[in-house]
Amino acid sequence: MINDKKNIPQIQENDISQIKDLPTKTKFEVILMALGIIFIAASLRAPITSVGPVIAQITEQLNLSHVLVGLITAIPLISFALLSTFTPRVARKVGLERLLLYSLLVLAIGLFTRSMGNVFLLFLGAALIGSAITVGNVLMPAFIKKEFPAKVGLITGFYLVSMNLTSALAAGYSIRIGEISGLGWKGSIGIWGVLALIAFFIWLPQARKKPVFSSQEKSIKSKSLWKSRLAWHIAVFMGLQSLLFYCLAAWLPAILQHWGMSADRSGWMLSYVQMAQLPIMLIGPILAGRMKDQTPLVWITFILLMLGLAGILFGKTDYIIISVISIGISLGLAFTLAMMFFILRTKHTSEAAELSGMSQTVGYVIAACGPPVFGALFSLTGNWYIPLILLIVASVILFIVGLSSAKNRYVLS
Repeated sequence: MINDKKNIPQIQENDISQIKDLPTKTKFEVILMALGIIFIAASLRAPITSVGPVIAQITEQLNLSHVLVGLITAIPLISFALLSTFTPRVARKVGLERLLLYSLLVLAIGLFTRSMGNVFLLFLGAALIGSAITVGNVLMPAFIKKEFPAKVGLITGFYLVSMNLTSALAAGYSIRIGEISGLGWKGSIGIWGVLALIAFFIWLPQARKKPVFSSQEKSIKSKSLWKSRLAWHIAVFMGLQSLLFYCLAAWLPAILQHWGMSADRSGWMLSYVQMAQLPIMLIGPILAGRMKDQTPLVWITFILLMLGLAGILFGKTDYIIISVISIGISLGLAFTLAMMFFILRTKHTSEAAELSGMSQTVGYVIAACGPPVFGALFSLTGNWYIPLILLIVASVILFIVGLSSAKNRYVLS
């Protein structure tokens, strides 16, 4: 169990007054809210990780270049970058819960559109998917801070585990789903629209709530965060861990297939990355919430990430399972830290949403460059060594900004 007393410094007076103003929730309402968090989380990554294993099929059928293939993954990231800053502002007007509900419907539409087998619809669907996922990415940390202020570590852990379990299954079963459905890659990447619709109906009761931000918190200006060095470090940390993940999500199966591994098995290697994240994504937020300074967790992230990337770079497929597990643990911990920084380095619910929005705007500008640049480097060099070295350089910078972000302080003191 979480020691709630250790989380008390993170609960500010405005948060407490806001909680007191809320109607008392029944046990059923709390369970329904938790289920909503879990199903929304399950919808946020599977639409992206399901693409990697079938990239070769998409490339062949639609005759796409390596750069355009990279853009299939990059377009959602570009959407994250363009829309993250505006998401908290829209949430103030229409309500955080309602905006999440609308995003789930857009996500389902985008997933079905992307799987229609047309180049234009492929990229249009990717844009809709990115827009919808942006809302969940930005607002869910703020929602957890508001509804579960004394148990942010535990609830964040459940949120992240759900997200990455579904993500792992999407990567591992992507090709198999296409075969079973008889739809090929269209079925592989389109089936997740059903999950988004299920999440939509589970979340419906939450949409009746009023906007969550108090009048005092509405006075906080997002532009002040752009002057905070700590906020910038968190934003870069967010971006680099995302760049590392999405480069591997888009290209790891292709790299391993290039080195002689079967398409089905290469998809499972990406799935192992996801599976390795699950324990740390449950334990990591609890540990981070108990620690005033998360520096030791940043060190663990860096060491495991370097070991995993070096294993792939020098060992190719020889030590691939050890390498992908090491990478999975490190990226899981990095993503956990990014989410927790939004909560632990802010004083109020809306401040957490603003930091999340800023970090994901800056972060996904960085991350969106990853997959197409990675693919372009392969096209230029004809090998995967230079692209993999790019990831090692990104890991070093991640470590530097991570050490700064881990210190016990607030973005707006």
